[in-house]
Amino acid sequence: MSKKERSSVWFHEVSAPDLVEYATTVNDVAILPLGAIEQHGPHCPCAVDAFNAMGMAELIAKNTGATVLPCPMYGSHPYHHWGVHGTIPLRFETHIALIEDIINGAVVAGFKKFIILSAHGQVSSTIVAVHKLGIQGRFVLSLHWYDFLRDNQDVLEDAMWHADEAETSVGLYLYPEYIDMSRAEAGSSTSLIDPKWKIAPGMMPKPGQMYHFEGTFARPEKLENSNGVVGDPTKATYEKGERIVTRLVDHVSLLVDEIMEQYPVGTQPQTA
Repeated sequence: MSKKERSSVWFHEVSAPDLVEYATTVNDVAILPLGAIEQHGPHCPCAVDAFNAMGMAELIAKNTGATVLPCPMYGSHPYHHWGVHGTIPLRFETHIALIEDIINGAVVAGFKKFIILSAHGQVSSTIVAVHKLGIQGRFVLSLHWYDFLRDNQDVLEDAMWHADEAETSVGLYLYPEYIDMSRAEAGSSTSLIDPKWKIAPGMMPKPGQMYHFEGTFARPEKLENSNGVVGDPTKATYEKGERIVTRLVDHVSLLVDEIMEQYPVGTQPQTA
């Protein structure tokens, strides 16, 4: 069985016997897309993060022969997201357990190498799950799409934020039927410290800067972010989304191919 002969790249669309045969003879890399249900302004659906992760993961799997695990639509959230209309946050411990259980379940089917592809700001809980799985002997890499790409300023006019030029462009490329550009409008949020001390999402870090998940830097969205947007989605285009997604898919595809070259099917990288 080759990657071209599969009925689907999605774990849940394939029969159990075929999954086991594929994972044990062809390719044992599984990609877990992580998203969220979260407000993304008046112009985007609440499932933006899940749709982004799913769309990117599917393209990577088609390139490489990896299998895509079903995406849990809900995610954990940083403190300042709670209490906002359209956002349904999981508790951190729930999200950590969810990731562990999904990956351990996929191991039973024969998958031995895992890539978590996240499109939502839940790094803090995801990293805990990764290290707990490492103790259990699982090989897991966690990538956040815009931090993995880093500087996209040759594509974008602004830094990547939320329901903005970047995310809306990706939506226009991957799921345009859910994007209503007639309702797109700019928005902003307030930092509790000078932004120079923080790494803007997806940008190259500078000396003396902290990641957004390393502190309580932001005012709660429910107090001020009335339209659910940080940035300017009116600058979004299909072409920008295509360039962003293509770049991400190419980078991660190279990673998957190198993993399979270094650890052929059936080989378990030792973590415990």
